Amino acid sequence: MTEAEEAKMKQFAESGTSERVDPERGRFPYCVVWTPIPVLTWLFPIIGHMGICTSSGIIRDFAGPYYVSEDNMAFGKPVKYWKLDSTKVYSTSQSAWDTSVHEASEEYKHRMHNLCCDNCHSHVALALNLMRYDNSTSWNMVKLCFLILLHGKYVRTPEPNFQQPNRDKTKVTEELPRLETLHMEFIFCYYKK
Repeated sequence: MTEAEEAKMKQFAESGTSERVDPERGRFPYCVVWTPIPVLTWLFPIIGHMGICTSSGIIRDFAGPYYVSEDNMAFGKPVKYWKLDSTKVYSTSQSAWDTSVHEASEEYKHRMHNLCCDNCHSHVALALNLMRYDNSTSWNMVKLCFLILLHGKYVRTPEPNFQQPNRDKTKVTEELPRLETLHMEFIFCYYKK
C-alpha cells in the first residue's frame, strides 16, 4: 500500500464511531446495505443495489464501470441493512475488515460493471471472501441476494409529518422507495404461497 492508502485506512480505523447503526448520519458499521433500483426492483423485488460498510460505517459500493463510490450509493440511501459479526472475520488483525473492504474496492476500480455477473453484489462478495467472513471464501451474488432478503432489516426513518408548514418535500420522497419495496415484498410473499 502507498502512504496515501495507509493514511486513508488509518482514518477509517480511527474515525471513532461506535458499532451502532445510525441511519440519520448514514452510518452502518460492519453492515451490508441494500437499496432498490427504480423499475428493476419493482418488477423483480429480489434485485437491488448493494454495498458494504467499513468498521466506521462508511458505505462503499461498486456504482458503475471503474467506479466505487464512498458514502454516496448509486441509487440513494440504504433501505435495508444486514449487520454482520466482526468477530467472524478470519484474522487476528483488528483492521482486517477495513483492509478487505478497501482491497475489494481498489480491485473493482479497475473493472467494467456488468449488470448480470460482475456487479455491486460481486464487489461485496469479494470483500467477504478476502476477509474469509464466517470462515468462507464462497460468497457470491446469489447467496448475498437471498441473505439480505432473509436477514436484512429495514432502515427506520422518522414518520412523515404532513402537518408541519415548511416541510421539506425531499423527506417525503425518501419514504417512497421504502414503501414500494414493502409493497413488492408483500406481492412476492403472497404469490409464493
